[in-house]
Amino acid sequence: MLLTTYNHVSIPSFMYGTAWKKESTTGLVLQAIDAGFTAVDTANQLVHYDEARVGEALLQLAKQGIARDKLFLQTKFTPVNGQDHRLPYDARASITTQVEQSFASSLEHLHTDYLDSYVLHGPYSRRGLGGEDWEVWAAIESLYDAGKTKTIGISNVSAEQLTLLCTKAKHKPMMVQNRCYAAFGWDQTVREICRSNQIIYQGFSLLTANSGIFAEPDLRALAAKYQTGLAQIVFRFSQQVGMLPLTGTTNPQHMKDDLQSDRFTLLPEEIKQIETIGM
Repeated sequence: MLLTTYNHVSIPSFMYGTAWKKESTTGLVLQAIDAGFTAVDTANQLVHYDEARVGEALLQLAKQGIARDKLFLQTKFTPVNGQDHRLPYDARASITTQVEQSFASSLEHLHTDYLDSYVLHGPYSRRGLGGEDWEVWAAIESLYDAGKTKTIGISNVSAEQLTLLCTKAKHKPMMVQNRCYAAFGWDQTVREICRSNQIIYQGFSLLTANSGIFAEPDLRALAAKYQTGLAQIVFRFSQQVGMLPLTGTTNPQHMKDDLQSDRFTLLPEEIKQIETIGM
């Protein structure tokens, strides 16, 4: 199944996330693609990701006949406050230059001459959007205008910040990637802004941020009814409410199971049940 962005780019409906994989990154990306994933998420941020090792997997896949254009590659620009000392750009340079340097370094790591999605890892400001946020977004828009990335987006963004971007930016985001908590209605306000602006909402930490809900009898009853795992119920729910879920599982069987989530369809009342679970 494919989703389509408002600027008419097709995107797979499930994405493999590579955060915290360290030296296992290459092997796990190869396993994920082997299981059937065609979209991979990473970031040029050595604290949590190893983008170059994602690139090593891509080189091996190319040798196996899996061409670059068969895969959807998404990476991120991470501001200084989200990096350690191993920066992919000159911290003394302007933000615009930092974005250009980080992007060039990502292309090198990933052995490609374009990206499918380029995402700002998070705004500089806690509330609202300041000068730095508008400068970084303009730099990302320039990469899009130059045809270097097919889509652009933002991660870790509040409803207020997203509304500002949608109203005032030259190009509103095509993607939003947020950590998704059941306790807060699965990020309902941000999802609604995405829906009304035709922005693809990517939910991450769907399982790890919500471990408490797995003890809920309602969820367990649904897993029994559909003869599937609790994780698959959550992933199917997320897809049915219009989300693109990310999974970072390191288990080859779970990779296959997660991709099978669309084998069943939850009823409207079951969706409602899950929407309020844990609140």
